[in-house]
Amino acid sequence: MFVQSLRSAEELELAAGQSYMPVVAERRPRYRGRLALQPLGDAVSLSEAKMTPMRTFTTERMAARTERDDLLLFCVHVAGSGRLLQHGRVAELSPGAGVLYESRSAWELDVTGVHSLVLQFPRGLLPLRPAEIDAALARGMDAGTPAVQLLSGYVRQLFQLAGDLSGEQAHDAGLAGIELVMMALRGLAPAVPGDHSAGTVLLGLMRTHVREHLADPRLTVAELARRHHVSVRHVHALFARIGTTPAAYVREQRLLAARAMLADPKYAPRPVADIGAAVGLGEPRTFERAFRRQFGMTPARWRRDHRVQESPSDSARIVVV
Repeated sequence: MFVQSLRSAEELELAAGQSYMPVVAERRPRYRGRLALQPLGDAVSLSEAKMTPMRTFTTERMAARTERDDLLLFCVHVAGSGRLLQHGRVAELSPGAGVLYESRSAWELDVTGVHSLVLQFPRGLLPLRPAEIDAALARGMDAGTPAVQLLSGYVRQLFQLAGDLSGEQAHDAGLAGIELVMMALRGLAPAVPGDHSAGTVLLGLMRTHVREHLADPRLTVAELARRHHVSVRHVHALFARIGTTPAAYVREQRLLAARAMLADPKYAPRPVADIGAAVGLGEPRTFERAFRRQFGMTPARWRRDHRVQESPSDSARIVVV
């Protein structure tokens, strides 16, 4: 674990710049802070921040210059109060609350004193659609909900115990934390807001089935209809509620899963074609063409540009909140 004490806004700015992106810290007398970083493999880390009152922010221009523009940060607020602003939204921070924000867009954090834990990971490791991630940014998560309580408790325990885990265990624990973030984020925006009908429940079951059976070559519209005892036409009608078709949703989920695997160092030894086959896109040319259409680059290029490599500076990264 890497620990650093901070005694000025300048030291805070330096730590943030070395960690993940440039920030501006408001000059305040008698500022004090302490940051502790626990790596969880090569791509994920968990940090603890304890600070006196402070306001920090990043402009759009500063965010555009950061080398690590694909980072997501999930903050669990342990003590103190404050607010986070991003994309025109304001998330109020209170003990036990959570909030997700990103490094590639301007943000502002104003705290009256803070103790927080932050799980930092590449955007590609969060298995949600880009629109779902964007919709969840800077939206406060109520500390009283069971999902947030479960996630908060896990993050606190992980920070305390991560140093005693093996490297492989720490890596897996970090990915488990990301899965819990996904679980908690789903509580922010139902697939069909305000609609808790049988159709919405059925659509949710189908979407879950798709995500859990991406490698199955029988994952077709007809199979979804058969398994859930409805007609193919009804399946199309349900997916139309979320602005897509069943086939497009299956393809998108497969590509999102492949993108996450390509960014994960655990799968680095596996050829790109094997990654495609693992998510049900077994024909290499089809996989490459679909991936390029979805993300604007080939799978090999994505792996090269987004897989986090371990370097001497990685052990000194600090997440500032």
